[in-house]
Amino acid sequence: MRHIAVCCTIAVLLSSCSNSEEAERFRLRAVTMPNGDTIYAEMAVEYVELVRGLMFRDALAKDRGMIFLHNKVGRYSYWMYQVRIPLDIIWLDSKKQVVEVVANAPPCASEKASECRAYGGNQDAQFVLEVAAGGAARLGVVVGSKVDF
Repeated sequence: MRHIAVCCTIAVLLSSCSNSEEAERFRLRAVTMPNGDTIYAEMAVEYVELVRGLMFRDALAKDRGMIFLHNKVGRYSYWMYQVRIPLDIIWLDSKKQVVEVVANAPPCASEKASECRAYGGNQDAQFVLEVAAGGAARLGVVVGSKVDF
């Protein structure tokens, strides 16, 4: 019964949004960056979301991103197969402290996934944040800085 009430509440909130941008923001997580700016990130939790990531996107606004939530701390490398835009990739430990940054990872234009380069995964991390290329520097992200979400 509680599950139904929560679903109904979410449906009412979404239907009361005045435009699609507000509805989209409802599904996003606010992320406070080291310089104090806030971006809004999609959450990738399920296997299919973790694998798909930002594939097939033609653009990513400078105030948007995607957070990948891994079940446990590990060394997770990422690749740019089927990603059409350059990205900054930021690895965070379980305390959301930056442990690794790859700036301006280029899209992989290859038709073969095996020809796409892997990035990062050199440090133990639990979360990975992707933002548009140039975003890490603009948002004050350096190894050792803190991100909050």
